[in-house]
Amino acid sequence: MQNVSEFNTLDPIDVNDKRVINGKADINQLAPFKYPWAWEYFLKANNNHWTPLEINMSGDVLDYKYKLSPAEIHMFENVLAYLTTADILAMRNIGLAVMEKMSAPELQIYQARQVYEESLHTWTYQHCIESLNLDQREIYNRYRTVPEIFGKIKISNQRLNKILRSDLDLSKQENVQDFILSYGFFATIFEGAWFYNGFTPIFALQRRGLMKGTGEQFQYIMRDETLHANFGIKVLRQLMSEENFAPKQEYWDEMFEECHAAEKAYANYILREPILGYNAEIHLQQYEYIVNRRAKQIGLTKVPYPNAVNAVPWLDEQTNLRKEKNFFETRVVEYKSNSSLDWEDEE
Repeated sequence: MQNVSEFNTLDPIDVNDKRVINGKADINQLAPFKYPWAWEYFLKANNNHWTPLEINMSGDVLDYKYKLSPAEIHMFENVLAYLTTADILAMRNIGLAVMEKMSAPELQIYQARQVYEESLHTWTYQHCIESLNLDQREIYNRYRTVPEIFGKIKISNQRLNKILRSDLDLSKQENVQDFILSYGFFATIFEGAWFYNGFTPIFALQRRGLMKGTGEQFQYIMRDETLHANFGIKVLRQLMSEENFAPKQEYWDEMFEECHAAEKAYANYILREPILGYNAEIHLQQYEYIVNRRAKQIGLTKVPYPNAVNAVPWLDEQTNLRKEKNFFETRVVEYKSNSSLDWEDEE
């Protein structure tokens, strides 16, 4: 046993020693906060606590079997196929590439919650697939067999794999810059646009009274993803400021062009036939509008799509869940009074 007299008193933590990465403060000491907004994100995330088993899927089974058109079934299944793979990728990226490399515990704690939420989302997609008795092997393998789904996953892997290494040495400036570039893609496109806009085709069905259980599941996911996107943008801006490095406009232009091409191919595939009230053109217009929002949030003076319009003005409302339901359907809403919570995307 160590003699108390041998203990050397440690200097108190200086909050100014905290940094997003490469901080000098004790990673085990939560407060004082340097990033109090990260702690607020953690508290807010816990107010959206839910599980997919709490939402009734019986109506969706009837809709899928008897009410959806072939075009709607094609869209629905392929959206699920993309999301099931993308959310696991998100979970791995946060857990392996991001969280352990951040040196402020208030950032890590929210991201630990985010890892859980990505796992919960994966469970939700699986619950939807099981409830509808879909062929799991076929659905889960579509990212391998459908080029338009594979294209988005391939870009994600290429842009994220470099920083997935646990031995990435962030004392080297070139690695810090690689980390910022990868995190920029993750925050602005992967979570900020591909996820944020990715639920919209299902919401289009929900607004017509179809697949309401899946739509409600996705609304809870949307609330999580809204926080994920806004948190990522805040971290990215802080990281660029602390490291005195901002990617050149040419980098953003190339990334936006590559990701737009992948999203266009994806939209044209999942919506190769338009469904009532929604089509590939609307999907792509809304994607462009959301990417412009992300570009402004990270401080770019040039938006990639100057002519983009808000083609789906009701999308942001999907985070609010302000509607009359029975007790079974609203257990999550009543877990915490949400009338005072601001879930909407930050401008």
